[in-house]
Amino acid sequence: MALPSTRITEISESDLEGWEVYTEAQKRNHEGADVLMVCIGDHDFPTPFNSVEACKEALDAGYHNYSEIQGQPALLEAIAKVSTKAIGMPVTSKEVVAMPGGQGGLYASMQAVLNPGDHVVIVSPHYVTYPGTVRSAGGTFTLVPASPDDGFQPDAAAIEAAIKPNTKAVMINSPNNPTCAIYTRESLEAVAEICIKHDVWLISDEVYWSLSNGQHISPRSLPNMKERTIVIQSMSKSHGMTGWRFGWIITSEEMAYFFTQHNLVSTYGMNDFISKAATIALNDEIGVNEIADTYRKRGEVFLEALQGANGIRTLNEPGGMYFMLDIRDITNDAQKFAFDLLDAENMAVMPGDSFGPSAAGHLRISLCQPEEKLKEAATRLRRFAANYTG
Repeated sequence: MALPSTRITEISESDLEGWEVYTEAQKRNHEGADVLMVCIGDHDFPTPFNSVEACKEALDAGYHNYSEIQGQPALLEAIAKVSTKAIGMPVTSKEVVAMPGGQGGLYASMQAVLNPGDHVVIVSPHYVTYPGTVRSAGGTFTLVPASPDDGFQPDAAAIEAAIKPNTKAVMINSPNNPTCAIYTRESLEAVAEICIKHDVWLISDEVYWSLSNGQHISPRSLPNMKERTIVIQSMSKSHGMTGWRFGWIITSEEMAYFFTQHNLVSTYGMNDFISKAATIALNDEIGVNEIADTYRKRGEVFLEALQGANGIRTLNEPGGMYFMLDIRDITNDAQKFAFDLLDAENMAVMPGDSFGPSAAGHLRISLCQPEEKLKEAATRLRRFAANYTG
């Protein structure tokens, strides 16, 4: 019998441990339970009207064909303009490559920098796909915890201690999912120093940059980091286009050539009419400020409604799509707490452990619900926490 490759079989579902609460909540909703879902980071509102109309117009105009493998020229110029603003230093169209969403950029980055057996240091808490994406390239990894007591800032000494002779990259995410931590310049400079010292790549996932209230700093903008940093961005969060699967990589011109060759044998370029719509959405900044304002206001509403909750501490200010809640004064078993909350209050949250062991004793709350539902979520959480004994 022909067997699958180890590369594909080792993309393990064990990385989804802790997502059972979400899975169970989905199941109950399908059975008619009407669970209040504050767990997943997918906008509850549609893509902005003007972006949708631009896509319809592109379809009607006959843009149904293959696109350039790196990306359409006008699109690359639009990406470069937005990326220059996001990163805080000039980005040219020759330094960007269009990708099928941020995850497509993450996958391509691992394929680009790892040989089988190479090692990656992942700063954790981390987005759930990171380990499997490393494994998909035949790599190994070490999770380096960022402590909640330090605001989930990366621990430079721990990162350096995790470096091995075969380490090829350090992987970070700021603004961070799930914690919403925005890495400080001091933290990023320390990480950059390690990457330079050990001659390794820095993979920087920056898809939440537009929700940072202007506080985001890209490590690509630091001295001597431009040529060794690969930045991943997308339109999913910033432009309300999660289902459109549109993102990009920012890298050197030399690496952009290799990423383009990867596109040649994987995606064969991006969708024609979506590329046209994305160009307009990027150039006109459609929805960007409105979406950021929506989540900032929702965060304020949720935070106010949660005030005085027994044993619950919030770890971030309004501005991202999530709130990270510290419940260690109540319990360290966030997964049990979340399941008990689901049973008692018909409400689903994400246990912090879902994003790595360094977030044990925490909950991630998604703000992808209208303000009234977020008030209700805070009410249910306060009520449940007040009498919880575990």
